Amino acid sequence: MNSQALLDKIRQQFDGVPYPSVPVEKSPKDELNDLFAHSLATPYYLYHRRMVDTTNAVILDAGCGSGYKSLMLAEANPGARIVGVDLSERSVEFARLRLQYYGFENTEFHAIALEDLSQLGLQCDYIDCDEVLYLLPDPQQGMQAMQAALKPGGILRVNLHSAIQRQPYYRAQELFRDMGLMDDNPEEAAIEAVIEVFKALKPSSKLRSEIWNPRYENPDCAPEVLANFLLQGDKGFSVPQMFDLLEAAGLEFIRMVHWRGWEIPSLFQQPDDLPALWAMVLAEAPEPMQLYMHDLLHPSNRLIDLWAIKPDGTPPGDPVDTWTESQWRQAVVHLHPQLRHDLVRQTAIQNVQQGRPMEFSQFIAMPARGEVSVDGAIAATLLPLWDGPQPVASLVNRYLTLKPRHLVTLEPLSEDEALLQVCATLNRLDAFLYVLVEPGL
Repeated sequence: MNSQALLDKIRQQFDGVPYPSVPVEKSPKDELNDLFAHSLATPYYLYHRRMVDTTNAVILDAGCGSGYKSLMLAEANPGARIVGVDLSERSVEFARLRLQYYGFENTEFHAIALEDLSQLGLQCDYIDCDEVLYLLPDPQQGMQAMQAALKPGGILRVNLHSAIQRQPYYRAQELFRDMGLMDDNPEEAAIEAVIEVFKALKPSSKLRSEIWNPRYENPDCAPEVLANFLLQGDKGFSVPQMFDLLEAAGLEFIRMVHWRGWEIPSLFQQPDDLPALWAMVLAEAPEPMQLYMHDLLHPSNRLIDLWAIKPDGTPPGDPVDTWTESQWRQAVVHLHPQLRHDLVRQTAIQNVQQGRPMEFSQFIAMPARGEVSVDGAIAATLLPLWDGPQPVASLVNRYLTLKPRHLVTLEPLSEDEALLQVCATLNRLDAFLYVLVEPGL
């Protein structure tokens, strides 16, 4: 099948079933994990170690579909101009209506192919290309088009399907392609045929046991059946192939979006005491190789999902765990924008009033492994962050007011000791991006 014929099939499929099939009335305003991943503040800080003002930033939703993620981008990046493009005209119509419904006016949507981005003359601060690139006949062409639409210093979020993790699904797609279910645009009859096949298979049959979920038999899950078993153009890639695409486009890797899910030590029974060979390999292997080894060891990530930057000569910022005492004393602390949610603030105040720890990971779990919390004194110290950024020096003074003495000896706590304790907590929370600590000027 030639490239244009494949693009036509993909267009027809999403004209028939715009994706995602989320009702207009459903708002992502309380979905803090997803907003965290769609906030420009997250990758910008990971690279620059500074906050970013999204007012008037140009943000492109590349492959916007029905606009649910365009709405997320608008919610997560206040004041930004949101531009959406998609191959499917019907999907674009849904996206326009969705953003209008929520009162976002600084938006525009275009029914064009990703490869034709140059027609719009965009220079973007951020491009979100989620669940799109693996469908294109030529992913490199799509990557080049997005690179050209980025400003120098602009950031791209992009992903590909993992060939290793998705291997059973590709076996299923090949099966249904051979059965003729994908000759034309798969519709209701094809979806029913897929469900019929899996229901009829023995539960012990390899393909069914690997990938079938009984909930797929629910009529509401028809879009999921389509996206997993009958998706036109779906292809899998390896981690090295993803990094080859980045290199060819002149983009620099920042970090995986769900970076905690790619850590090799977490796969071992004793993460802090790895086999000697592994410890030696991890000490020397570049990050792309480590990510590939994780995919080989434990292919749990459906997407090879990452942030990259178009270099402009600005070096990355220094992580806070390398800072000197002098740098800490001049620093300014921000709460991650998605934690400034009213519910999080109310919970923090209630916990302080009741003397309970404040658990950040209950609101944004994505960057954490397990519970991440602070004790009552530190939670009380951090309360001013919900009103705005605070100098570290102000937080230290507040901590000294709240906890002026050692609990055991009752000796007065020195300013240096308070600084050490506050900075140790900020360093820990910064690792999960719950606080964002900027160096002083």
